Amino acid sequence: MERDVALLCNPSAGGGRAARILPRAERALRDLGVGVHVALTRDLDHARELAREAAQAGEVTVALSGDGMIGCLTGVLREFPGAVLGILPGGRGNDTARALRIPLDIESACAVVAHGRERVVDIGEVDGRSFIGIASLGFDSDANRFASTAPARLGRLVYVYGALRALATWRPARFDLLLDGEPLSSVGYSVAACNSSCYGGGMYLAPDAELDDGMLDVVLIASHSRRSFLMTLPKAFKGTHVQHPAVRVLRGRELHVDADRPFTVYADGDPIGRTPATIRVVPGALRVLVPA
Repeated sequence: MERDVALLCNPSAGGGRAARILPRAERALRDLGVGVHVALTRDLDHARELAREAAQAGEVTVALSGDGMIGCLTGVLREFPGAVLGILPGGRGNDTARALRIPLDIESACAVVAHGRERVVDIGEVDGRSFIGIASLGFDSDANRFASTAPARLGRLVYVYGALRALATWRPARFDLLLDGEPLSSVGYSVAACNSSCYGGGMYLAPDAELDDGMLDVVLIASHSRRSFLMTLPKAFKGTHVQHPAVRVLRGRELHVDADRPFTVYADGDPIGRTPATIRVVPGALRVLVPA
């Protein structure tokens, strides 16, 4: 299938990785017969503007970036019926690509842009702001804050670094929830509303979450010792942490969450809201290119 694409590159993504692999991506797409023009994004607002222009021109918007820019572009492209998003992994975590089984090798990912099929997926919203992966708060708020200032040389291990830094000073929080109108409470570490399965550079927080089931997998992590937390953390890379008695997984379409102290809600690695917050799924809101 012939496609014309607007290749939007966030040159800062992945500590500059996206900018370094941009020439390879452009060359691979042209070699595959894809008509492409390249634009470097200055910030997320600029990325949204470029995506809007691409959708209006009937082009496929292709993001060479981290998960944060991909998440923000979903809010633009959902406004255009028939708009399509392509994903080239250029960040640290690349969890959206991982969840969609898009290769992390740049040339192989370009082949998906050229020859992949369109898949209709859900997106999430935090008080009206769009995301595609996992929205979480509590311990995750602190871990994400530390990860955002970690040395670039750590690569995707910045998320493990952030978790270890956050654990040193963490004290349990109380979360008051409404899941599809049903009141719940949890005391402990985190609350996460998962549209997809993974975050944090390959941690399968919600291993059974699907991007096209019209539901959120809500993961609650209750209080347990720091030692137990440290022993369980590596299991998240295989998704087996959900067997721990402190981990509870529920499902629903809308989650309202508040806490006993203020928390920033992070999604796709970026701050997206604050408590109290309402998180919901928007079924079938986005078309994305995936392996054929």
